[in-house]
Amino acid sequence: MAQINFGGVDETVVTREEFPLEKALDVLKNETIAVIGYGVQGPGQALNMRDNGFNVIVGQREDSPSWERALKDGWVEGETLFSIEEAAERGTIICNLLSDAGQIALWPTLKAKLTPGKTLYFSHGFGITFNDQTNIIPPADVDVILVAPKGSGTSLRRLFVAGGGLNSSFAVYQDATGKAYEKVVAMGIGVGSGYLFETDFKKEVYSDLTGERGVLMGALAGIIEAQYQVLRQRGHSPSEAFNETVEELTQSLVPLVGENGMDWMFSNCSVTAQRGALDWKGRFREATLPVLNELYDSVASGKEAERTIQRGSTPNYRSELETELKEVRDSELWQTGATVRQLRSKAAEKVEELS
Repeated sequence: MAQINFGGVDETVVTREEFPLEKALDVLKNETIAVIGYGVQGPGQALNMRDNGFNVIVGQREDSPSWERALKDGWVEGETLFSIEEAAERGTIICNLLSDAGQIALWPTLKAKLTPGKTLYFSHGFGITFNDQTNIIPPADVDVILVAPKGSGTSLRRLFVAGGGLNSSFAVYQDATGKAYEKVVAMGIGVGSGYLFETDFKKEVYSDLTGERGVLMGALAGIIEAQYQVLRQRGHSPSEAFNETVEELTQSLVPLVGENGMDWMFSNCSVTAQRGALDWKGRFREATLPVLNELYDSVASGKEAERTIQRGSTPNYRSELETELKEVRDSELWQTGATVRQLRSKAAEKVEELS
């Protein structure tokens, strides 16, 4: 394991150089990895492990859209594609990649397949951390591990195909065999991680729920809506409001910040933009700190988990969700965005024609 300094703090990181794929394959050479669920994370992780040479099977409900997707991805019924029950029976490492609601519903089925010495694998700490609400309490004689890629399964797969790797968190919750640590690192390498950062189940889920409700999605969506609304109310056109709020953010600034950091961005913009950003960032930080602290407290108390479980388990949740998403999709802001993306696509096509 490597010791890397992050902003003055030393952290333990596992790299592919010190734990190469060949070592991961050797650690898991006698394991049958059963990927349960073929929705968000399942396809990317399963395909990456298959391409890396691991013994992988998929468990999914038959005659479902995800079953058909698995068939199209080359999984063979009766050979590498099975019902959830049969895959869990065959697997020695059971990867529970169902949705949080699905994990709760299927837990009795999976628990019955967890014979002594098997490994239960997660990519999210939700079910274990909030087990007072999920009732997901593993038997004491199995290993319980976690590898959480820091991105969608689609991103994990795309980076893998391109020869790269997505950073992942990893954790051991229960080590019944004495081999849980080497298993979780091997799994992290197998699914296509670039670097592996050690954490625990609770920290993973607390940071994840805070992040997706905060900067990554909730706060981002909220502040975009607020700025767009201000510009429109002050007389700016939809296209101008969108371009100054979203288009420049996503197509120019965020990629550059990701490559070079915010300090570089401040150093490479006009003095007007530079001065304004530096003068106002503190105001936004102080304004949002109370909200983010309230959010974290809500996550840590279990309130966010409770709301997720309650809302996700209602019979009409899907239709209610579609209504909420339609409201976002049909708003002037995101209808404008759809038009801007079309123009961007047409411009790219013209460039390709000329090249």
